[in-house]
Amino acid sequence: MHVKVAMIVVGAFVASLSAANGTAQGRLVDTTGLDCTFTVIATGTWTDGAAEARLDGSTFSIRFEEIDTDVATAEVVGPYGASSIIVRQTGDYLHLVQMFMVGPLYTTTVIDRETTDGKLMAVHTRHEYTDTSLPGFTSRPEQYYGECEVER
Repeated sequence: MHVKVAMIVVGAFVASLSAANGTAQGRLVDTTGLDCTFTVIATGTWTDGAAEARLDGSTFSIRFEEIDTDVATAEVVGPYGASSIIVRQTGDYLHLVQMFMVGPLYTTTVIDRETTDGKLMAVHTRHEYTDTSLPGFTSRPEQYYGECEVER
């Protein structure tokens, strides 16, 4: 008797996960564009060999167009025009990856969790380090927190 009850409970749990993932995948798979805004930034560095981070406010925004999860491509629109990037949808996550010829890696992940007004949680990360810091340019690792508005 206990085995039957356990199987029913496990079956219901798996069915609920599948239904939730189906909804999330449907919402993210059909995405063709994203307008993202990030209001918080964490900036990392190393001082005398010790890792540390600073948290600040941010006004950073980024736009993604021509998202096609079937062929894993998208365009990121930046100050110097559009750039082709890699996109991958996995369950509740849509990952957008931009690799530069000179070394840095930028990623944006949209998470199927609503913030406000139908927008979804998002994280943008910049893996970059330069010896000299210039205001307005990425010179240390950065992680931005915010939200994206989904276009279909």
